[in-house]
Amino acid sequence: MNIRSQFTLILLMVFMFNCKSAKTISSGEANYNLSTRQLLKENAKQTPSFKTLQSKLKITLLQNGKSQTHTVNFRVKKDEMLWINASFSIIRALVTPEKVSFYNKLDNTYFDGDYKYLSDLLGTELDFKKVQNLLIGEAVYNLKDGDYKAYVDDGSYVLQPKKQRELFEIFFLLDPSYFKVKSQQITQPKELRHLQIDYLSHQEVEKQILPEQIKIIAVEANEEVILNLEFKNVSLNEDLKFPFKIPSGFKEIEL
Repeated sequence: MNIRSQFTLILLMVFMFNCKSAKTISSGEANYNLSTRQLLKENAKQTPSFKTLQSKLKITLLQNGKSQTHTVNFRVKKDEMLWINASFSIIRALVTPEKVSFYNKLDNTYFDGDYKYLSDLLGTELDFKKVQNLLIGEAVYNLKDGDYKAYVDDGSYVLQPKKQRELFEIFFLLDPSYFKVKSQQITQPKELRHLQIDYLSHQEVEKQILPEQIKIIAVEANEEVILNLEFKNVSLNEDLKFPFKIPSGFKEIEL
């Protein structure tokens, strides 16, 4: 994976999270006696509800034995746009339901296009809703739209479709005490691809349970990329601006 692909992968994973009342959530009393229907209902109750969100986001990329760490400003207007800004506006990005856009002042380049490249990069079809859900701790696939079965394994509820899709398999692990997603895994056996998103810890902000630390593992054949995300100083429902304009004279990246 070249430097441009690495940067694009970082942008994809980044798009989501003054801390007024944030505290790390610890597991309480577990309930292992719910039916699948009850489990889905309890999970739906925990869906975050906010208009805007902003935070400092620490990103650590591990690949080929090397590590890179970046801290950026991150803003969300729920269901409408995701925005990221690095120090001195060297890199700025805007993601909407229609497209992904970013520019890089280090090499005077920009990208302004759809989700196809990002989907190919991670080996699963992506859109705005899936990216947003991944970053706010929701299942990438709407659990209401599928027919799932649930069972308990190693202290977690495991949700999986009663009939797995032909080309890939999906698993969701839910915490039995507060019913948030602990892990979601998408595997394409024939393509030797595996995407795993682990929610290592959650935090409570204004009565909303949101991810605090996320570990993302993307594997294709023998190549593995790991992203660790840490959301700090999260605040909700403030009036935020999302400035974005591609500077003139920049060269378009053709992916």
